[in-house]
Amino acid sequence: MLRAAVFGLVAVFAVVAPGPGFADHKKGTPDAALRRPGELKWQDGPPSLPPGAKIAVLEGDPAKPGPFVFRVKVPDGYRIPPHTHPKAERVTVVSGTFNLGMGDTFDMTKTEPLPAGTYGTWPAGMKHFVWVKGETVVQFHGDGPWAIEYVNRADDPRSKK
Repeated sequence: MLRAAVFGLVAVFAVVAPGPGFADHKKGTPDAALRRPGELKWQDGPPSLPPGAKIAVLEGDPAKPGPFVFRVKVPDGYRIPPHTHPKAERVTVVSGTFNLGMGDTFDMTKTEPLPAGTYGTWPAGMKHFVWVKGETVVQFHGDGPWAIEYVNRADDPRSKK
């Protein structure tokens, strides 16, 4: 009986004791990280996105092979024309409304509103387009490098420079 009680206390301690990740985070261990919303460093979005986007990288480097997490913040009415990605896309809507449509022609009436809290994933090569209602923050995560390819070359902001 005593043995069972000791085992139970050890199990409870193991569950509630802080793990080495967060304890070591204060010592600068790179394996643990907290990114609070007010502490994010927003920068202008990459040239592959239409002007007006801001990006905050939370983990990894989206331009290199390996895992990444980044957020994109865009103003009300922001649009991304039909495009694809060479790898699966994983998206979580943090705030605002992310309106998603599928296909190779932009049509606002053929989108589905995805409110804050929505998670979505779609396979590599799927043609889709986006517009937002209200300032919107969306989190992307996956395996890099992250890339976007526009269905119509004329829509690619990199071709307008």
